[in-house]
Amino acid sequence: MKKTEYGLFTTIGMIVGIVIGSGIFFRSDNILIATGGSIKLGVLVFCLAAISIIFGSLTIAELASRTTKAGGIITYAEDTCNKHVACAFGWFHTFLYYPTLICVVAWVVGIYTCLLFAIEGTLLVQIGIGSIVVCVLFVFNILSTKLGGYFQNFATVIKLIPLFVIGIAGLIGGNPTHLTPNQLETAQSASWIAAITPVAFAFDGWIIATSMGHEIKDAKKNLRIALIFAPIFILAIYLLYFIGISLYIGPETVMQLGDAHVDLAAQQLVGPWGAKIILIFVIISVMGTVNGLIMGLLRLPYSLALRDMFPRSEKLKETSHGLSFSLSSAAIAFSVCVFWMIIHYFTQSSGILQNSDVSEIAITINYVLYIVLYIKVFQLGQKGEIKGFWRSKMNPILATCGSLMILFGSISNPYFFVYAGFSVLLLIGGALFWHNKSKNL
Repeated sequence: MKKTEYGLFTTIGMIVGIVIGSGIFFRSDNILIATGGSIKLGVLVFCLAAISIIFGSLTIAELASRTTKAGGIITYAEDTCNKHVACAFGWFHTFLYYPTLICVVAWVVGIYTCLLFAIEGTLLVQIGIGSIVVCVLFVFNILSTKLGGYFQNFATVIKLIPLFVIGIAGLIGGNPTHLTPNQLETAQSASWIAAITPVAFAFDGWIIATSMGHEIKDAKKNLRIALIFAPIFILAIYLLYFIGISLYIGPETVMQLGDAHVDLAAQQLVGPWGAKIILIFVIISVMGTVNGLIMGLLRLPYSLALRDMFPRSEKLKETSHGLSFSLSSAAIAFSVCVFWMIIHYFTQSSGILQNSDVSEIAITINYVLYIVLYIKVFQLGQKGEIKGFWRSKMNPILATCGSLMILFGSISNPYFFVYAGFSVLLLIGGALFWHNKSKNL
């Protein structure tokens, strides 16, 4: 069985393709709402949130360069902390973090598909379309890991087109008066810190490439390069689009239309038929994000099973058909996604999570968990195992500051502590499972 499938470009495409996709298209309105329509505050929030991804990826890259074992963040936690922490991380990612992201992003595919075909976009229809997309992409990646990688590269290139077109059009033909503070901005500017949460969603997903580190050619070199280059590129693209769309149609219009603002901007820019093409690009873009998330989730139960950190591990270890993961691992990943898709439907239909969804707090908790690894990198630097002041000290310190800012921005969510409590219980469950399993082993 061939162990390495992905080259440097695919790895960069994986990170860029997962991170850039849904978030920037359907979170721009959330960011402007939180900043009271202020473009300048929005840019500031983007830069603050970027601290978490840029310095976070630089820090995690130090751990990625030290191993080629399967598991990504599970491996890093196991090597630097202990198996209890690794199992807790793995359970959190398998049962909460990855599947909630997949469900929310797939739902966005449904939203834009309804816009494209002028279908009545009820929540049930949108989630139904998203569910079909999830099923198709699961099958796609199970049939061939190479096909999944090729689609990721294709989607990454496609998704940059609407971002560049709308961003540059806004900078050239937009109205600069939209940068002037308005009454709405003045009234709501005190809540701008809450914008960090939707920005964190837009930036999230970069860690997923590490789950396939054992399948990347020359992983110690290529994964590190990808983790350094991709985040900086992503920030530049995000700022281009956010400023461009806000100047082009105005922040008030973006806030009023919500996710449909992309369609309006495209129609004004290239006409009705051109707008259809832009929407097709956006849909492929968001599908690329779903695909990248699925590529990561498929392997997580298998990676845990290799360490006996999952129930019925022996069954999950059995690979077949030239796959780098087991079909049982894929079945578990799919089942968890179905569960969270149902939960997502009920939370959205009931309006429990206003201006939010099931993935946001999971993302926040995930960034808090990263702090454990950042501290370990700092300690390795203290021991002299990682050289250089920035690499060993400043990168993990700034990455930690970024995670804390995301945490601070999320606390304003009224359901934060309920969701955080559920996350903690899941983490404890993973640690306890390994505790009991290790006694038998």
